[in-house]
Amino acid sequence: MAAENGRDYTETQFAAGFGRTSREVIAEQWQGEPLSDEQIAEIDRRKEALFREIISRDFPAMEGAVELIESLVHAGFRVAVGSSGPAENVQLSIEQLRVGRLLSATVTGDDVKRGKPDPQVFLIAAERMRVPPARCVVVEDAPSGVGAGKGAGCRVLAVLGTHPAEELSEADWVVGSLEGLAVRANPDGLELRFLAVD
Repeated sequence: MAAENGRDYTETQFAAGFGRTSREVIAEQWQGEPLSDEQIAEIDRRKEALFREIISRDFPAMEGAVELIESLVHAGFRVAVGSSGPAENVQLSIEQLRVGRLLSATVTGDDVKRGKPDPQVFLIAAERMRVPPARCVVVEDAPSGVGAGKGAGCRVLAVLGTHPAEELSEADWVVGSLEGLAVRANPDGLELRFLAVD
């Protein structure tokens, strides 16, 4: 999208925006003259359309993600998706992963006024699942998401991939991958233990 507009956009800039709304990132990172809300919205629409084209062809599913979701649901836990992305993107991702039937709630950028690290997205997800935030575990791969999860009062499992471990150190657990990760609930259902977590 930046190239279409004759602009450079680096991987570093891209990574710095992980977890935040596109509108916030565009307003901050689009260099040159300040943009109106209408211009930001138009750039955002084009960027998201291009994103959906790409993931429709080649969806980058995180190794072990589907298996972990299935393990959680089988153990009796509720699972929600909480994203700052547009509803269309979130729905496409859910379809590509084929996990819609397993989800108790979905929260998208259309439902929130403030992107991560604001905790709003996870507070809404907990409310929709009817689970107190203190009994929720957020799975995240970006510092802003880890901060949002902790700010919501949840425990956080951080996954390496987009950021190094030192940038995710606020999390309760940091793992290299979701692959091989399983869960076990104790008899009263109040404790979540991640197996294979160091």
